[in-house]
Amino acid sequence: MSLTRQAVGEVYRLPFPELIYRAATVHREHHNPLQVQMCQLENIKSGRCPEDCKYCPQSAHYDTGAEEYGLETVEEVAAAAREAREGGASRFCLGAAWRGPRQDGDFDRVLEMVRTIRSLGMEACVTLGLLDQEQADRLAEAGLTAYNHNLDTSPEFYGNIITTRQFEDRLRTIEAVRRAGITVCSGGIIGMGESQEDRIGLLHALASLDPPPESVPINLLVAVKGTPLEHAEPVDPLELLRCIATARILMPVSRVRLSAGRQGMSRELQAFCFLAGANSIFTGDKLLTTPNPGSGDRELLAALGMEGEEKVATG
Repeated sequence: MSLTRQAVGEVYRLPFPELIYRAATVHREHHNPLQVQMCQLENIKSGRCPEDCKYCPQSAHYDTGAEEYGLETVEEVAAAAREAREGGASRFCLGAAWRGPRQDGDFDRVLEMVRTIRSLGMEACVTLGLLDQEQADRLAEAGLTAYNHNLDTSPEFYGNIITTRQFEDRLRTIEAVRRAGITVCSGGIIGMGESQEDRIGLLHALASLDPPPESVPINLLVAVKGTPLEHAEPVDPLELLRCIATARILMPVSRVRLSAGRQGMSRELQAFCFLAGANSIFTGDKLLTTPNPGSGDRELLAALGMEGEEKVATG
């Protein structure tokens, strides 16, 4: 298949039964369809971010009442990572509300957090905003498994959501991460008022990265009071399924992560997402500042005859 936007659109708009069948077939060719990677996310620095992302309760531009605190200690992160590992998580992710890390003691502390997570036998992922090459290289030296930097939406719709950084800035950070030898976690958010064509554009942009991201989070907008998107119209669940299935077909060896928004999803919809090719979730009761149904994940997987992936990082 030629990876043009038109070709991506043709996949996305397949008759629904055919789309799900193809995605499930591709999924079985490359993954164990009965296993789901369990990840957990820790908000290590909350609030007062200078960026104006219209979906984000941590932006300093909006009054959302989100909790604000400075960078956590290495000991706090280590304790949270051990608890996550005991709960079945194989990847521990750290998020900091920064435009990008400064070369100071805070960044040194994050590097030590990464080393600590890796010493526990877990994969380590961080999302710290924009990186330069030196920062990416230092994260690689610390043993970082993956760097999360979402494209968020299509290049054309991007300016409607964020004005404090450009789409190309995100691509440059991903390039720096790749040069450092770190795997890429990059996806997007649906439900921000974008068109179906924008969703196709996002998937085309992700699949066109060379190579595509090893992990592709598909987030459903959590409309937070106080943000410009607090009154956004809910997305048709079939659109979510089309995004997941298309991502699976376009990026067959990547993990496709069912990410934010699960709190509002039925068990049946989540099960359908796994059938469509999702094989990774965030567990735990909170994603940065928004709720997450993590306490029931093991019960859900057991009801489906599925299980958490127990892969332990080795490198």
